[in-house]
Amino acid sequence: MGTSLFFLNDDARILDLIRKGDEEALVLLYASNRKPIYSFVARNNGTTADAEDLLQDALIVLWERVGAGRYEHEAKISTFLYATARNMWLRRLARQRREVPIGIHAEEPIEDGASALDAIISDEQETTIARALQTLGEPCRKLLLLFYWEERSMEQIAAELGFANAETVKSKKYQCKKALQKLLRKME
Repeated sequence: MGTSLFFLNDDARILDLIRKGDEEALVLLYASNRKPIYSFVARNNGTTADAEDLLQDALIVLWERVGAGRYEHEAKISTFLYATARNMWLRRLARQRREVPIGIHAEEPIEDGASALDAIISDEQETTIARALQTLGEPCRKLLLLFYWEERSMEQIAAELGFANAETVKSKKYQCKKALQKLLRKME
């Protein structure tokens, strides 16, 4: 007869199930986290299918991290799953926005009484910023895109671009932002 372990909370029990490779953990997590993630995706222009895929992806991330011993239980598992799903969804939305060529916005509704002139001005501003970023060059262009467009943390940018640490990235971002502003003023 196997010994029964006493768990202080559901998260501890679920983490134990994942470490043992018991897929019951996935069933429990799916059922308990389905509604908040579906609600978030629906509020942010997603479909039920999008939400389902997102929840499954977040569960896979959790499963792999726990299995590899890289999961740090600092918050509730539901918080981790929601944050993971949220970040994945926001990155997906940002990627979709980037894939739409500048100047093509036929399917976008014009917001709250905005005129066609406002839409044209907005397109011109996007084009000007894109040209300025190209002129700016590397690594500034990449750093600013990672920070502002992809919403990466300073630590992630440091690792990706080979900077010493987050403080170095902050300093470089400030310099790059000033250089971009100077270019934009010249282009006006």
